[in-house]
Amino acid sequence: MSKGSELIEQFDTGALSTDIIPPSFTDPDVLFEVLKKIIESDRPDIDMDMVARAYELAKKAHKGQKRKSGEPYLIHPVCVAIILTQIQMDTEAIVGGLLHDVIEDTEFSEQDIVEMFSKEIAILVEGVTKLTQLNYSADKLDVQAENLRKMFLAMAKDIRVIIIKLADRLHNMRTLEFMKPEKQKEKARETMDIYAPLADRLGISKVKVELDDLSLKYLEPEAYKDLSEKFNNLRDKKEVFVKDIMARVKDTLEIEGISAIVDGRVKHLFSIYRKMLNQNKTLDQIYDLFAIRIIVDTEQQCYTALGIIHEMYKPIPGRFKDYIAMPKSNHYQSLHTTLIAPSGQPFEIQIRTREMHKIAEYGIAAHWKYKETNKSSKVEGDDEKIAWLRQILEWNNDMSDNKEFLSLIKSDLNLFADSVYCFTPEGDVKTLTAGSTPIDFAYSIHSAVGNKMVGARVNGNIVKLDYVIQNGDRVEIVTSQNSKGPSRDWLKVVKTTQAKNKINQWFRSEFKEENITKGKELLYQYAKTKGIDLSILLKPEYTGPCKRKYGFNDWDSVCAAIGHGGLREGQIINKLQYEYDKRNNKVVNEADVLKAIEKVNESNKKSEARHTNAKNKGSIVVEGLDDIAVRFSRCCNPVPGDEIVGFVTRGRGVSIHRTDCVNMVNLPAEERIRLIDAEWSDSARTNEKDYPVEIVIYSFNRSGVLLDISRIFTESKIDVKSMNVRTTKQDKATIIVGFETHGVEQLNRLVKKIRNVESIIDIERRSN
Repeated sequence: MSKGSELIEQFDTGALSTDIIPPSFTDPDVLFEVLKKIIESDRPDIDMDMVARAYELAKKAHKGQKRKSGEPYLIHPVCVAIILTQIQMDTEAIVGGLLHDVIEDTEFSEQDIVEMFSKEIAILVEGVTKLTQLNYSADKLDVQAENLRKMFLAMAKDIRVIIIKLADRLHNMRTLEFMKPEKQKEKARETMDIYAPLADRLGISKVKVELDDLSLKYLEPEAYKDLSEKFNNLRDKKEVFVKDIMARVKDTLEIEGISAIVDGRVKHLFSIYRKMLNQNKTLDQIYDLFAIRIIVDTEQQCYTALGIIHEMYKPIPGRFKDYIAMPKSNHYQSLHTTLIAPSGQPFEIQIRTREMHKIAEYGIAAHWKYKETNKSSKVEGDDEKIAWLRQILEWNNDMSDNKEFLSLIKSDLNLFADSVYCFTPEGDVKTLTAGSTPIDFAYSIHSAVGNKMVGARVNGNIVKLDYVIQNGDRVEIVTSQNSKGPSRDWLKVVKTTQAKNKINQWFRSEFKEENITKGKELLYQYAKTKGIDLSILLKPEYTGPCKRKYGFNDWDSVCAAIGHGGLREGQIINKLQYEYDKRNNKVVNEADVLKAIEKVNESNKKSEARHTNAKNKGSIVVEGLDDIAVRFSRCCNPVPGDEIVGFVTRGRGVSIHRTDCVNMVNLPAEERIRLIDAEWSDSARTNEKDYPVEIVIYSFNRSGVLLDISRIFTESKIDVKSMNVRTTKQDKATIIVGFETHGVEQLNRLVKKIRNVESIIDIERRSN
C-alpha cells in the first residue's frame, strides 16, 4: 500500500486529524483525496464540484510555492479546508479555506474570485487576507487595540471569516516547529491571548483545546515536556480503571432501558497545567484528568442517567455542576459530577444529549444553516449565540481609549475566570465572574442601571452592596432617579472589568471638562518649570505620535487623562519634546561625527572603564566601532529587546540608553553629535543573563495588593531586589519594584500578569 493510501486509511472523519500528516509528505493531490473522502462519507450537504474547482484554482495559484518545512504550499490550504469540513462549516467557508491565501500571495485578485465563484466567497477570502496582514504586538497597546478593532469588525461582517482564520492558525501552529524560536514564541503568545479565547467564545472546543496545548508547548517547553511525560505514565496506569468504569456504566444504563454512547475523555494538557498552577495542586490531585462521557437522546434521559450513576457510585459533595439548566456563556450544556470508585479513586462523568455534544465540539458551527432565499451569512438564532460580539462592537463605537477597550476585550475573552450563575427577577440566567457583587450584576444589565443603583435585594432580602453573589441567587437591583451616580468606593468591591470600566467611564464623563482644564494646567506648569515653550510643542506633528502612543483619538482625552491621574504630565512633555527634537535637530556633518568618535575612542583606550565593563562585552553591537568599552546606563536600565542608542562619553566608553530615556530625549543639541547607533547582539537576546530593571505600579490602596503582586513575582521565579511603597491622601499607592530580568519579553509577561491584579491602575518602566 502506498503512503498516500495509508494516509487516507488513517483518517478519522470525526476528528481534526490533519496533524497525522508527516512533515515529509509532499503530495497535495493525495491530501485532497482525503478531503473528498471526508465530504463523501460525512458531509453530503457540501457542493463537491465547487470545492474541486477551488482546489484547481489554489493549485494553479500556489504552483512552485514552498512552506518553511519545505513541503508544497498547497498542502496548507487543503489542511485548512479539512479542518473546516470537520467542524461542520458550509461549502462557502470550505472554499474560502482553500483560497484564503490566494489574494495575498498570488497573481489572482478579489475580482477574479468574484467572477469564478461569488461575491460571498470573495468577501470571506478578502476578510481572512486582512486579518493575516494584522501584526500582533503584545507590548504596543495602540497597535494591538487597533488590530483587535479591525478583527471584530471583520467578524461582524461575516463570522465565518474568523472561523477560517482559526483553522488557518491551527494548522500553522501544528507546523510551528519549522519557524525560528523567537517567531514560535510570538505566534504562540498571540494564539494564547487572542485565537484560543476566540475559539472558546465561539464554543469550538475541538480547535480551542489544541490551540491551547500547542501554545503551551512553545511558551513553556520544559513544563510541557515534563507534564506530558508524567501524564502519559499516569494514563497508562489509569486505562484499565477507566475502561472498567465505562463497561459497568454502559451495562447498567442498558438494563435501565437507556441507549447511550459511553466513551472516555482525557483532559488536555493546558487545562491540567492551568489548574495545577492556579490551585497549587499536583497531578494526582486533579480529579477530572479522565472523564467518562455519556451521550443520550433526550434531556430527560440526562437526569435519569444522573440518578442511576449516583446510585452506582458515591458523589463527592460540591462537585456537581448543572450546565444544562444554566449553560456556559458559549452555550455549552452538560451535567458534570465527580464520584468515588470502590477503590477510592475519584473520577468525573459528563452527561449530555447528542445535540449538546455537537454544540460542545463545534460551537456556533454546529448550527450553520442559511436562509434559502438569500444565503445570508447570519446563523439562525445568532442573536443569542453571538450577543457578546454585538456588545464588543458597541464598545468599539463608544470608546476612544484603547487601554479601556483592550481591558474589556481581554476580560470578555478571559478563560481563567470561574463563573457564578444567578437570576434576574424575571428568571433569566446571568453569568458573572466568581466573587461578583450586586454592583457587577447591575452593570451587566446596563450602565444606566448601575449608575442609578441605590440598593439591592438577594432572594427577597436587602443586602449590602459588597455582598458576594452565590450560585442560584435571585438578584434585584433598586434604582432611583435621584441617585447622584456611582461612588469611587465601588471600585474597591466590584469584581468584573466591565463594571470597573463603566464606573470610571462615568467619572471621566461627569468631570471631563474639569479634568481637561486641570490636565492642561498641569502640562503648562510642568513645561514652565523646565523652561519649555509649550506652544511650540502643541502642533499636530508632535501631538499626533503622542496620542497614538497612549491610545487616544483626540488631545482633550490626553489632557483629561492627565487631569484624573491616568497619565503624568512629565510623560507627555518628554514625548512631545522627543518628537520635536527628532524633526528639528540640526543635521550634523558626518565627518564631524566620525572625528569626534575617533577622538573619544582614542581616549577610551587609556581608560580603565574598558576593563571594569568587560562583562558586558558581546551584549551590544555598536555601529562602526570594535573593541570599545560598553556600559549600561543606570538612568533607564535597558534590557534585551529595548530600542537602544549609544552615547560616546568622555573617557568612559559608550553608555547604552533606551531611545525613550529622559536624558536622551532632553539631550542638548550640541551633545547629540555623540549619539551613535547600537543594537543588541543575537547572544544577548537568547542567553539567560539578568539585567536590572525597575517598574512603577500605580494602584488603589487595597489591603492585600502587595501580597498579590509578590505572589506573581514568586510564581514567575523572579527575585525582588527592592520595593518602595508610598500612599497618598486620595488612597492611592505608588509601588516601585526593582528586580532583574532576561529581557523585554519576560518583562512584558510579568507586567501583563500584574495588570490583571485587582485595583491596579497603571504600570510603567522607571526612568530616572
